[in-house]
Amino acid sequence: MKRLVAALAFACIAARPAWAADPIRIVAAENFYGDIAAAVGGAHVSVSSILNNPDEDPHLFEASPSIARDLAAARIVVLNGADYDPWVAKLLSANSEADRATIVAADLVGKRAGDNPHLWYDPATMPAVASALAISLDAIDPANTVEYDNNLKRLDASLQQIADKVAVIRTRFGGVEVTATEPVFGYMAAALGLKMRNERFQLAVMNDTEPSARDTAAMEADLKGRKVKVFFYNNQVTDPLTERLLKIANAANVPVVGVSETQPAVKSFTAWMLTQLDATEKALAGSSS
Repeated sequence: MKRLVAALAFACIAARPAWAADPIRIVAAENFYGDIAAAVGGAHVSVSSILNNPDEDPHLFEASPSIARDLAAARIVVLNGADYDPWVAKLLSANSEADRATIVAADLVGKRAGDNPHLWYDPATMPAVASALAISLDAIDPANTVEYDNNLKRLDASLQQIADKVAVIRTRFGGVEVTATEPVFGYMAAALGLKMRNERFQLAVMNDTEPSARDTAAMEADLKGRKVKVFFYNNQVTDPLTERLLKIANAANVPVVGVSETQPAVKSFTAWMLTQLDATEKALAGSSS
């Protein structure tokens, strides 16, 4: 481990950047933040995202020297924070640059390590990240401030579609009880006014620990007895426990909705969120019919 850290640190130091005026290099730890950065920056930025494969478990990611070099060369870095991507801060600390802008979503919405880190499901997060990006780009490249600000307005209008959909579902289904394998969809469920059950079970799964027998029994009883109207699960992380719970939910005719931690390559952030909200609304409507 010490040898790996040293190699990554050396890669950072070796890649100390000479900032280019255009395009502005932005590295996002997760591809949904990269999508937002591209929307705000437009033609004046070059964006790369590190976690971008929906078929991989983000929790199993390991940084490499090439990732360290990419981060070292970035003029702007965007990350989640709240201990979701701690490897970013470690790599940046090996190559501190006074002129680099680092945008941490958790800091913008008042979250920290120990809180639910799936911040992109909170409807307040992306508008805050987009605004911070526009401010950083305005400071770096004031000649194109008008363009960045116009891009931000268009993006905010797109993100408003998510807020509007949330309001519709909340009006129809606020107060309905649901459950999940882990708290990936937690912030969105709260925004929808849904009552989330089995939160201890979810935290255990998120923290990669075995849920207690009592919590597992409570989860299974909720599904078998149809005490919950929808069962959410992380479709990027499946294991024998998740598969067993999915079978129980299906046998009990509890609607199941898969949610993911990585944005699909073929969809924008707004389209991704709306797809999952549509699936949630359909499941809630089906459970109440």
